Amino acid sequence: MVRLTVNGTEHEPRSAPLTTLLDVLREELMITSPKAGCQQGGCGACTVLVDGEPRRACLIPLAAVEGAAIATVEGLGEAAELSGVQAAFHEHYAAQCGFCTSGFMMAAQALVERGDGDVEREEVIEALSGHLCRCTGYVKIVDAATAAVRGDTSPAHASADTDPQGDDAVTLLPGSPA
Repeated sequence: MVRLTVNGTEHEPRSAPLTTLLDVLREELMITSPKAGCQQGGCGACTVLVDGEPRRACLIPLAAVEGAAIATVEGLGEAAELSGVQAAFHEHYAAQCGFCTSGFMMAAQALVERGDGDVEREEVIEALSGHLCRCTGYVKIVDAATAAVRGDTSPAHASADTDPQGDDAVTLLPGSPA
């Protein structure tokens, strides 16, 4: 039986050793941030950190991560207390549909963990290369990752809370995209 630690919790998945890590995370452990995009390692939507290094979960058999520490977006922070990377993506409006976002976040997290805060934009672009976003250009994504690496975020002010903020009443109109 294979053992691995996912977001700080040890697991012994029952899946066959050649089952992809992506399938184990999503179908057995119910961790849904890694997405099944191209299923060929080309889009980056399934990126997780394996012992701190970004890896494509769709390409890794379960047996290859025996004893490894796996990190996904679910392990970065919580809705009330976002991590620096999550806060940066929130502050810079770096998520469109959200499908690719977790892969970009995990690549950015790896860059944060191995960096010293001093990063050039070109380094960030290189670290994010191989991740595809079909919704928009990459300017906001690169800005968010750069801010995260530099520590230029405000996690205390960013929140995934979707309730109305402050005393202002919120009125939603039928058919409104809000």
